[in-house]
Amino acid sequence: MPATVSATIALVQFNATVGDLAGNAQRIAQWSRQAYAQGARLVITPELSLTGYPPEDLLLRPAFMRACDEALAGCAASLADLPDLQVVVGHPQAIDALGDLRTRSLAVQRRVNAASVLAGGRVTATYAKRELPNYQVFDERRYFVSGRDAGFGPVVVEAGGLRIGLLICEDAWFDEPAAAAKAAGAQVLAVINASPFHLGKAEEREERMARRAVESGLPLLYSHLVGGQDEVVFDGASFAVDAQGVVRARAASFAEEVLPVEVSAAGEVSGPLSPAPSLESQAWAALVTGVRDYLGKNGFPGAIIGLSGGIDSALVLTIAVDALGADQVRAVMMPSPYTADISWIDARDMARRLGVQYDEISIVPMFESFKAALALEFAGLAEDATEENIQARIRGTLLMALSNKSGRIVLTTGNKSEMATGYCTLYGDMAGGFAVIKDVAKTLVYRLATWRNAQGPEPVIPERIITRPPSAELRPDQTDQDSLPPYDVLDAILARYMEDDQGVEEIIAAGYARTDVERVTRLIKINEYKRRQAPVGIRITHRSFGKDWRYPITSKFRA
Repeated sequence: MPATVSATIALVQFNATVGDLAGNAQRIAQWSRQAYAQGARLVITPELSLTGYPPEDLLLRPAFMRACDEALAGCAASLADLPDLQVVVGHPQAIDALGDLRTRSLAVQRRVNAASVLAGGRVTATYAKRELPNYQVFDERRYFVSGRDAGFGPVVVEAGGLRIGLLICEDAWFDEPAAAAKAAGAQVLAVINASPFHLGKAEEREERMARRAVESGLPLLYSHLVGGQDEVVFDGASFAVDAQGVVRARAASFAEEVLPVEVSAAGEVSGPLSPAPSLESQAWAALVTGVRDYLGKNGFPGAIIGLSGGIDSALVLTIAVDALGADQVRAVMMPSPYTADISWIDARDMARRLGVQYDEISIVPMFESFKAALALEFAGLAEDATEENIQARIRGTLLMALSNKSGRIVLTTGNKSEMATGYCTLYGDMAGGFAVIKDVAKTLVYRLATWRNAQGPEPVIPERIITRPPSAELRPDQTDQDSLPPYDVLDAILARYMEDDQGVEEIIAAGYARTDVERVTRLIKINEYKRRQAPVGIRITHRSFGKDWRYPITSKFRA
């Protein structure tokens, strides 16, 4: 084939909504038309772009699967007036009859995770995912069978004189699917993806896909989802690498975009190349995207945050304003007898800087009423965490009352270090609908606050909030380190034990004090019951207290 042959292939990354089949199909058609106007004749959309990802147990509903078939057919028909355009759409497809629903089996209808080619108003070819991930947040073997086992072979699409072999996400992490596509005549690999974000994932994806391109000797195009879905977010950053593994095109992170990629028969690849963002920039964009889409897709009219004058609530407030706008965010300061004057001052200052509605409701009268009501029960007993928790629960009750009246959702402000060790109050500071920084360790909280302050002409978080010792302010002269090891130590142990599955002795051997290691790991274990009752929150690490953490509450294992 002459080396002058080339094709413009559009990688479309868009924000799909799970279950919005008609809306997603419409957006696929709109983005495809935009790509067509820019000269593309082959459009690649992300994995399960028709349904949104992950649809989870919706896939087990026969009515949902029938609706998917109808939406796919409708999407194809809507593009029938562009006969020289081919669009690759990700969708689930049933492959056999329902059988007896009375068995209540999850396997009464087998399905594949598919990529279909739409052209001329119809489906012209279908590829089915061969490698099904079942780790971290992935649970695909619950829903799908391998395309290999279901009898689906390679699919190669011709566009502009080039032959493009289709793969779906995990397929590209293994040798066989790419080799099968190449054996079927593919000159280019096109991978559709819905790969949940975590810090460092973008670099890992590019590295692995570069390796796949080098091993196969073929250029590789990677179309990726963007947006938030419950606790997971998708960062977009679709890209293309040449056969030598060099990234030649990259879309923006956390933004909807059409990435046009020019590929030649000689293996040359070119297109716009957005810069790779910093770690702090990635984390911030993920948190903002998660808040914006959780509230937006679920129809909440805004957010309410308990603003304490401390670092965690300051960070959550800033994220919420960046995600929703100041007019959609309300901050409520609820001082107790132990609230320091500087907390009032800094909370008021921060609300002024961000331009949000700000109110103060003292909990002192309510706290005194609670103590009076319990005086006989508590007679002769010293004050302890009980009285601290009463204060937190009064605040939680007030915030939830305001939420009920306004329809706005309460954003909780607990971080990963606190969630890990149980340094939080059930039905108190854990009360709310969405846990924004649930997967952000305390040390990263400080890094993000400092980073965000550097992004504008003026800092949005008062410097004293960042520099003062952290405190729950639930008793006189309290600091977090009265109850916990220093956060740099705690977070390092947490990362090794919880995220990387290192054992106690292994962590001690790495240089951490036995007392600290045993204390932190014990706290992680005994507070599982609390985490089970926490709101869903945004995942930004490769192991969060969510879908990829499934530990028993009752357990005697202690290593």
